[in-house]
Order: sequence, then C-alpha cells, then structure tokens
Amino acid sequence: MSEAPHGAPIKTPGQLIAAIIASFAVPIVIIVLLVIYVDNSTRTGAGTDSLSDAEVSARIKPLAQVDIRDANAPRVYKTGEEVYKAVCSACHASGAAGAPKFTNTADWAPRIAQGFDTLWHTALAGKGAMPARGGTSPDDYSDFEIARAVAYMANNSGASFPEPAQPAAGAAAAASGAAAAAPAGASDAGAAQAAAAMAAMASVPQAAAPAAGGTSADASQAGKALYQQVCQACHAAGVLNAPKFGDKEAWAARLKDPIDTVYNYALHGKGAMPAKGGSTTASDADVKAAVDYMISAAK
Repeated sequence: MSEAPHGAPIKTPGQLIAAIIASFAVPIVIIVLLVIYVDNSTRTGAGTDSLSDAEVSARIKPLAQVDIRDANAPRVYKTGEEVYKAVCSACHASGAAGAPKFTNTADWAPRIAQGFDTLWHTALAGKGAMPARGGTSPDDYSDFEIARAVAYMANNSGASFPEPAQPAAGAAAAASGAAAAAPAGASDAGAAQAAAAMAAMASVPQAAAPAAGGTSADASQAGKALYQQVCQACHAAGVLNAPKFGDKEAWAARLKDPIDTVYNYALHGKGAMPAKGGSTTASDADVKAAVDYMISAAK
C-alpha cells in the first residue's frame, strides 16, 4: 500500500522569508504587550509603597521626642470641644460601653436632669465603664478643662449650662488639680463659698502637723486639730459637694463604703477634694484621725 506524499509547508522563497520574519516579530509583539500590561496595571503587592515620602519619614523618625515647656508661662486651658475630641469622643461619639451618645438628647436628658455638678463629679470620679477623668490624669487635663468638656457635651445634647468660670492662676496651682471653679448654675452665695474654699485650700498652712500615733497624747485631738487647720475649709459649710460637718444624712451616703475606702478618699483625693485636703505635711494617721473626728460628729 502506497502512502500519499507529504508536501513541505514552505514551498517558495517568499514563504520562507515571511516565516522567518514572523518567528521574530510575533514574540517581540507579545513581549511588548506584556510589558505595557504590567506597567499600566494597579500594583497592590506588599512593599509597593515602601519608598513613598510618608513611609520613609515614618521609618527614620526619632523614637523619642522632647516637649519643652516654660514652667513660668501662663496656663492655657483647652476648650471643651478640644478635650471632647481628644478624650471623650472615643466613647461618646458612638455611644460605646453605654456612654450617652454625643448630641443624642434622649441619652442625655436623664443625665442633664441631675444637674451640672453631678455630671462634673461623675466625670472626675468615673462611673461604670468610664474611668476617672476619662482615663487621663490631672497633669493631662485640669478639673476646669474636664468641666468645660462636660458642659460642651451636655449643651450640644439639650442642656443650657453656662461656661464654667476659669480659676485664678494661684488657686489652680495650689489646689493641685482640685475643682477649678464653682459648679455652673450654682447660686452667687454658693459660688462665693466655693471661691473661699479654694482660697483656703490654696493657703493651707504647711507647718508641721500634730504628731500622730505613739507620739500623740490623744489621736482624737490630733484629728480635731487637723480638721480645724485644713478640712473645715470645705466641710464646715459643705461647699464643693463636701459632706457638711455634723450632717448625718450627708455622711450616711459616704459611710455606705467601707471605712478603708473613706480613708483612701481622704488620703488620695476624690473629685474636687485634693489629697489630704491640700496639706503636704499631715501624716496618714492624722488624716485618718480627722476622718474619724468628722464621722463621730455625724453620728
């Protein structure tokens, strides 16, 4: 059986030249098209922006920075809006962790009904999931700045609290972050009492406090002396929300806490009250004796 002869695909010199040209041109065209495709496509792979100005700056920036401040420069207080944006918005902007949402009047109405003073002291002392001062310290934001933030949030959510009064420079420094001014909405008499209390705390005598413990003849006398020297600035009249001396009802609410908790408030401060009432020389034992003296007067 014979087979049909096979013919070559290239039979003429012209076909040979065309085949040679095509063998070079076709790969070149494919390579050019691939290069154009790769160069024009969006590159999202890792490291594609590693040489951008922002990335380079982030890699070479110093690990630590020094913020130099003039200790003698007058204090510039932040506005309520600035404190809100820097601290409070983390929860209040979205209503996270049960926080009343900013500008939500339904959330804020029951809080506003409690009054500015209660809102302010809740912000200072903390409540529920909210830490004291929103997790900041008195070195970060003063009580006055916290008050401004409270007024800002409340007023944008249906309240009409006046702007808290700015504290005097001397009183603010001496009070070491205590309540900066009379609570907004307070009467003129209350504001005058608060101002007097702040002045009294700012001028607390720093002479040696009465000896305590084994060197004191009578611990109750030491407590009474410290009360008269320091504590009565606020507790005698009950200003700045301090439980008034001899007021059984006011002290009953405080004494729901264990006595060690009450001692801790007196020693380390709470709300508008500075640590040890502003005294830098009173011993822990004398502070506790002063607390005992005030408690005994309210029984």
